[in-house]
Amino acid sequence: MLFHVSCSLEYSAKFPSTMIVNIHAQRSASQTVLAEEFAIQPQTPSAEFAAEGSENRFVRVETGPHKTLNVEYRATVDVDVQTYAAKSVHATPVAELTGSAIPYLFPSRYCQSDRLSRLAWDLFGKIENPHKKVVAITDWIHDNVEYLRGSTDSMTSAFDTVTQRTGVCRDFSHLGIALCRALNIPARYFSGYAYGLEPPDFHACFECFIGGYWVVFDATRLAHLNGLVRIGTGRDAADAAVASIFGSAKCTRMTVSCELGEGQKFIAIGRKQLKKSGVSLTPTG
Repeated sequence: MLFHVSCSLEYSAKFPSTMIVNIHAQRSASQTVLAEEFAIQPQTPSAEFAAEGSENRFVRVETGPHKTLNVEYRATVDVDVQTYAAKSVHATPVAELTGSAIPYLFPSRYCQSDRLSRLAWDLFGKIENPHKKVVAITDWIHDNVEYLRGSTDSMTSAFDTVTQRTGVCRDFSHLGIALCRALNIPARYFSGYAYGLEPPDFHACFECFIGGYWVVFDATRLAHLNGLVRIGTGRDAADAAVASIFGSAKCTRMTVSCELGEGQKFIAIGRKQLKKSGVSLTPTG
């Protein structure tokens, strides 16, 4: 499926600062970047780099003496989406997990799975099929946590969310990740562009390692899982933030877009189908 994605970010800086920006579409076996443009106005030093062990495409930006900075990105991306039948997959014992999946079992800054273990096992421990278990987790989050803009901040964790019962996509994802890890299911944070998301914005989901695939889930139910373009992946939002600021810079304006490419016909995967089918944006683990 072909998508045109773009974003425009405006930052104000009180003094020279450094930003680590993560808005580029990832390149992988299942996601091909056909064309892209990246620009900063006024022109200022920047450099793309990749952190070791990560496919995230970071750009280090120096604000210099500029008080206002505009960051623009646009790309045409071809995404390969795979589905599988939920009944055909089985839970993978920790002893059989791949080395790349193991780190996503551990608690992290925003996903304190160790503090949510009893809740996870009480609510979902008796469900054997791993896909059905994660679907039950996403349904529980959707039904018990209110999606409320402005109700949380960059310090809000999964434990805070399950206590306060409010949050946004970032918080829904952190809670889903924490509950899955507490049940010995590797889970990781997913940030991306989302087709059909209203209002348009960057979107956060989470992925679980099931049956040898990284399978994407969205507890907010706001995004089409077959309409996502991956930007970042990590243990939680700290690894895949849109921008990490070192100094004094603040985002004052942001626009995000994800549109279908020419000649494309989009058919969303419905909720009933998602209970029986998993969606993967990664070919294998």
